[in-house]
Amino acid sequence: MQTIVVVVEVPLARTFDYLATEPVAIGSRVRVPFGRRTLVGIVVGSGGPAPADTTLRSIDQVLEDTPPLPAEWLRLTEFASRYYQRPLGEVMLASLPPRLKRGPPLRASALRSAGQSPAGEWHFVDEHPLTQPQRAAVSDIDAASDRSGTFLLHGITGSGKTEVYLHAVAATLRRQRQALVLVPEIHLTPQLEGHFRTRFPGAQIQVMHSNRSAVERALAWRAAQIGSAQIVLGTRLAVFTPFSNLGLIVIDEEHDPSFKQQDSLRYSARDVAVWRARAGNIPIVLGSATPSLESHANASSGRYRRLTLPGRARPGSKLPTLSLIDIGRETVTDGLSASLADAIESNLVKGEQTLLFLNRRGYAPVLACNACGWIPSCPRCSTHVAVHLSERRLRCHHCGFEARIPPRCPDCGNADLQPFGRGTERLEESLATRFPQARLARVDSDTMRLKGTWEATQEAIHAGNIDLILGTQMLAKGHDFPRLTLVGILNADSALFAADYRAPERLFAQLQQVAGRAGRDVLPGRVLIQTRFPDHPLYRAILAGDYNRFAQSEWLERERAGFPPAVAEAVIRAEARTPEAALVFLARARELAPEAGDAVMVYDPVPMSLARLNAWYRAHLLVQAPQRSALQRYLTLWRSAIEAERTQRHVRWHIDVDPIEF
Repeated sequence: MQTIVVVVEVPLARTFDYLATEPVAIGSRVRVPFGRRTLVGIVVGSGGPAPADTTLRSIDQVLEDTPPLPAEWLRLTEFASRYYQRPLGEVMLASLPPRLKRGPPLRASALRSAGQSPAGEWHFVDEHPLTQPQRAAVSDIDAASDRSGTFLLHGITGSGKTEVYLHAVAATLRRQRQALVLVPEIHLTPQLEGHFRTRFPGAQIQVMHSNRSAVERALAWRAAQIGSAQIVLGTRLAVFTPFSNLGLIVIDEEHDPSFKQQDSLRYSARDVAVWRARAGNIPIVLGSATPSLESHANASSGRYRRLTLPGRARPGSKLPTLSLIDIGRETVTDGLSASLADAIESNLVKGEQTLLFLNRRGYAPVLACNACGWIPSCPRCSTHVAVHLSERRLRCHHCGFEARIPPRCPDCGNADLQPFGRGTERLEESLATRFPQARLARVDSDTMRLKGTWEATQEAIHAGNIDLILGTQMLAKGHDFPRLTLVGILNADSALFAADYRAPERLFAQLQQVAGRAGRDVLPGRVLIQTRFPDHPLYRAILAGDYNRFAQSEWLERERAGFPPAVAEAVIRAEARTPEAALVFLARARELAPEAGDAVMVYDPVPMSLARLNAWYRAHLLVQAPQRSALQRYLTLWRSAIEAERTQRHVRWHIDVDPIEF
C-alpha cells in the first residue's frame, strides 16, 4: 500500500493523506471518501509506503478519462493559491470544468466523437495586408517566441489589434505550439471564433466558457491538455486550461473588469496569465484601446513593452468626430436632445446605422408613489428594484429578486405609481413611437438571454436589416459594424461623481470603446455625447482623444491619494446576517493583525457601499502596502491568525487581493 497526498475542494488550508494499492501519478484526479461524502480530489504528492498500523482510508478510484495534470498547471494553481490567499484544494478544483470534478468520467464514445485526435493539416488565410505598425508589432512578438515577454498592444479602436493577434497565433502554430486567447465576456466569443475559424481552416479550435455544456467544456479542456487543440478561445476561467505545449497568450480588452472574478476564488485572469507566461517563458499580448492604469504604469516603467497602433487599419477609415451636447441648454424629450434626435433622423434618411448607448437595462431604475414618496426596495439588498414593464415585474439587478408591480401604493393606497428615470426598455418604447420607420433592435442581457439570439442579431446588423441599435455595455467593445456611422451616448454623467476611485478610468474606457464603434469602414462616423457637464476634464480628454495624457493625470491623482497602482491593496471582507456581527468580526480581526511598522497600513472596518447583498450584511477593512511582496507576507501571517481564532461562527469571510469592489 502506498500513501498519497490529495487536495479536495473544502475551505481548509491543508492536504489529506490516503492509501492506494499502487503508485498514483501526481496530478491525477481521484475519487476519495471524505467524511460521509465522496469527493473528487487531485494528487499533489506521495508519502511513500504506508505503515502497517495505519488508519488512513483508501481512495475509491483513479479517474483516467483525462491524463494527469501537468507540472506547469500544478505550479500555476499553487501560485494562485498563494497570491489570492485561498486553500490549494479550492483553487485546483475550482479551476476544473464542472464535469471533471463532479459526475461520471467522460465516455470513450464522447472522446472519439469530439475529435480528440492529434491536430491535422491547417493553413492561415492572410486576407489583409498589414500596416507598418501592425507588421512591427507582429515582428516584436514573434522575436520573443522563445522567451518571456509581456507586450501591451495599445491601439485605437479600429486599428487592427485582432489582425495582430491572428498573425501572432499563426506564427505560434507554425512552431507547432498552442495559443490561448482570452476575451472578457461570453458575447464577444462568437465573433472572435468566426474570425479564427475563417482564417485558420483545418486547425482544431476549442471554445471554453460557461454557456457551453459540461461535456463540451470538459472535452475542450482535455483537447488542450493532450495537445490536439491548437487554439483555445475563452473567457477568464480558461486561463487555467492545461496545455501540452503552450506558446502564446493573448488577452483582448485587457482593461476590462470582467477579467476579475468577484466570488469564490477572487482572481484576475489577466494577472494570472501574465504570471503563467513568465513562468513558461512565452510571450503574452495585452491588447486594449484604453489600457488599465496598472498596465499603463507597467509599460511606462519598462516592465511591459508597449506596442502602438496609432491609426485605423482599414484604408479610408478615419476616427469619428466627437461632440458634446449640453442638455442643460437643449430641450430633452424622452431622453433624447433635439440635436441627437435630428442626427438620428438624418442617419435614417441616408440609410446608415445608429447606435444609442444607455448602460441601464429595464424600463426605469425606480418606481415611486407621487402621493407619499414610497419607493420599492429589494428585501435582500440595500438598493431599489428596477421596473421591467413588459413583464410587469420589479427586479433587483444584484440578487435577482423579483415581484409583481403592485396595483397601488402599499403605504397610502394611491394607484398613481410612476416610473422614474429611463432604462433601455423605456427608451426602446419611445424610439419606436418617434421613429416608426426604423428597424429597431435592443441589445441587453434581458433581450439576449436565449441561446443564439445575440448571434442572430449580429447577423441582422451586418446584413443591414437593423437601422437603430439600442444597447448597454454588451455593445461597447469588440464589435465591427461597417454600416454604423452614428453613436449617441446617453446618461454618461451618472458615473462622473461615483465614490469609486476607478470610476473615471472606467468611464473614459467605456466612452472611448463605444465611440470606436462609429465609422469603422469608409463611411465617416460621428459620436454625440449628451451631458450636463460639458466642461468636465474627463469629457475634454475624450474630445482630445489623448489617452496617455488622461492616464498620466489619473496616475498622479492616485499617487497623491495613495491608491493603486501606486500601492498594493487587499481587503478582508466579512458577511453576516446582521451588520453588527460583520463589523465585530472585522474589529477582532484587526486586533489579530501582525505588527508591521510602516510597511503595511491597516484601516478600520466599514460597511461596503452596497452594504446588504442577498440578505447578507457586508463590511470590510482595507490593507495597503508600498510593496506587493510585503503585503503578501503580511496577509499570509494574518490569515493564519484569523483561521486559528475560532470566533467566526455565523460569519463568512475572505481576503480579496487587488480588489475592484468596495
